Amino acid sequence: MPAIRLVDRGVIRVSGDDARDFLQNIVTNEMDEVTLERAGYGALLTPQGKIIGDFLVVAVPEEEGGGFLLDCPLLQTADLMKRLKLYKLRARVTLDDLGESAAVIASADGGKLPPDAGLVYADPRLPALGERAITDRDGAHEIAGGEMERYHAHRIGLGIPDGGRDFAYGDAFPHEALLDQLGGVSFKKGCFIGQEVVSRMQHRGTARSRIVPVVFSEGLNPEDGVEASAGGKPLGRVGSCANGRGLALLRLDRVADALAAGHVLDAGGLAFTLEKPGFIRFPFPGEPEFGAAA
Repeated sequence: MPAIRLVDRGVIRVSGDDARDFLQNIVTNEMDEVTLERAGYGALLTPQGKIIGDFLVVAVPEEEGGGFLLDCPLLQTADLMKRLKLYKLRARVTLDDLGESAAVIASADGGKLPPDAGLVYADPRLPALGERAITDRDGAHEIAGGEMERYHAHRIGLGIPDGGRDFAYGDAFPHEALLDQLGGVSFKKGCFIGQEVVSRMQHRGTARSRIVPVVFSEGLNPEDGVEASAGGKPLGRVGSCANGRGLALLRLDRVADALAAGHVLDAGGLAFTLEKPGFIRFPFPGEPEFGAAA
C-alpha cells in the first residue's frame, strides 16, 4: 500500500506518571478509550470553546517509554506546547516537541501500512482513512514516497475536514469542524477546557455552521477559500478541493432558505450540491428533521 509522509504534521510527546490524567482533564476526547490497540481523536480548546489544535492521540508502549504521542498540525505545535505547559502546573508530566526527530506517514488510499513502519495506528476518525504511523524522521523517505495531494484527495472524498485548510484554528468550534461526528468530543466525561460552551451547543442544537462535503458542477474545482453564495447572499467558505469535490464551512440554515427559494448554490462561478456521508448524523437541508439539531 503506498505511503505518504505528511510534512504538515508535527509530533508532541506527553509522558510521565500523570500523562493520562493530565490530558483527560484538558482535552475534548475520552482518554480512557486510548489504548495500545486504539488511538483517539481530540482537541485542545480555548476557554471560549474555539479549537487551538486538533490531534490524534497515540499510546506508547511502556518498553518504549510510555505516555502518549500527539499527531498534530505542524503549524500549531508551538501554540499547543505553550498551552500544555501552561496547564501542566504540578502534574508529573514531561512535554517534548519531536518535530526534529519524528515524522508522520499515512496510507495513500485508506489501507494498511507495513508493520515495521514505526508506531502504526488506525486513524480513529474513520476506518476508510486507513493507517498512519509515527516513525523516525531520517528514515521516513524510505517508507513513504507518495505525494501529499493523493492523501488529501482521499480525505476530501471521504468528507474529513483538515485544520488550516477547511477551518481556521482559533476561530472554529468543534461542532463546526465535525469533531462531534468523528469521535473527537466526549459529552460524558468530566470537565475539559471549553467544555461549557461545547456542551451548550450540543444540548441546545445551536451549531448553525458546519463543514459539509460538496460536489461541483462538471467535476471542476474552484479556488480554495472562495466564498459560497446563493441568490446574492453569502453562505460560507469553501476549503480544500480535489477531483470536483470539496469541503465547505456553511451556514446550513441559509443553505436551506436558498434551496427553498430555488436558488443555485454557487462557489467561484461553479454550481454545487451538498453530499451527506454516512458518518454525519445531523440532518442536512432538505431532510424532514432539519432545523431541530442542525
